[in-house]
Amino acid sequence: MSDSYHSVVLPLGRDPWLLDTYLNSSGHIRLGAIFMDLDALSGIIAYKHTGDGVTTVTAACDRIIINHPLTEICDLELSGQVTYATGRSSMEISLQAAKAPPEGQRPKNEDVLLTCTFTMVSLDPGTKKPVPINPIKVETEEERQLFEQGEANSKHRKELSQTSLMKHTPNDEESDLVHAMWQRQLQYHDPNDSLRKPDNVYFMDATRLQTASIMQPQYRNRHSFMIFGGFLLKQTFELAFCCVASFAHSRPTFVSLDPSTFQNPVPVGSVLYLTATVTYTDPPLVSGKGDEADSGSKYTRIQVRVDSKVRNVEHGESKPTGQFNYTFTVDKDIKKGEPGTGQPSDPGEKERIIE
Repeated sequence: MSDSYHSVVLPLGRDPWLLDTYLNSSGHIRLGAIFMDLDALSGIIAYKHTGDGVTTVTAACDRIIINHPLTEICDLELSGQVTYATGRSSMEISLQAAKAPPEGQRPKNEDVLLTCTFTMVSLDPGTKKPVPINPIKVETEEERQLFEQGEANSKHRKELSQTSLMKHTPNDEESDLVHAMWQRQLQYHDPNDSLRKPDNVYFMDATRLQTASIMQPQYRNRHSFMIFGGFLLKQTFELAFCCVASFAHSRPTFVSLDPSTFQNPVPVGSVLYLTATVTYTDPPLVSGKGDEADSGSKYTRIQVRVDSKVRNVEHGESKPTGQFNYTFTVDKDIKKGEPGTGQPSDPGEKERIIE
């Protein structure tokens, strides 16, 4: 396992020219740029494990979690290794971004900015079909724990794929939630009911933001004229950020990215369409049993779903390229007017809330 370990230091605290490319408008580190670097690093680690005889692509980003937000501009160490591979075509790579420690030392837990895992798949360069790769050898207790966590993550991904609403009907709790929302909408429109939609409640379609952009060769991967996954993470994250800011009238704080799968490749020269929608707020306006949520929370947690699809420049066939669910918080109470909450207005939007 340790043979695949790789790290790189971004001297952001020492190099003002480099720092300028990583700063956002508020003077903090631009997380989208870090996501791109982490995906690129996962590719380096994957090839250290497989060698150059295969084509390795990003299949999924399993989770990105903010552990300890940075409070200062400093050098960052990006590091990771293969933590799960059993001899099939896929491998899990665990990575972290942390405040760079003194040379020869490991970052302290409180210095870790974020952790994430990527699933990479190796393909035959000619046929583009999956090929088996070497399994990893576990040598220490720490490595055993990492391997077991990777195994658990793999099982969880398979379970999630089997519980998709594309394959199963909603369970009782999910059905109750949808029914409660439907009842609330009926009350809003019933002239004989005194309940009216609060000013800080919006229907989902009113929260939607969309972009369209041509994919340029500067962001292609190393093997072909396809855009690499890190660029898609950056673009979807920044659109999700804008969606929350527009919805909440407040600057959001990133919390996590849920497991996301890259469904189809994005060719250079194609047109990428991204659509961001607020799908859930916590505390919610309606709970599973139709009760009012507690309005005493100091923060509002907001989840945004970004759907992506790609078309060639002639606008022929359209293909989905992935679905990304980002979670943010804003420093305002959902019931006090500013952030608001999203309400579904059609069955497809109710499905997004359940997911």
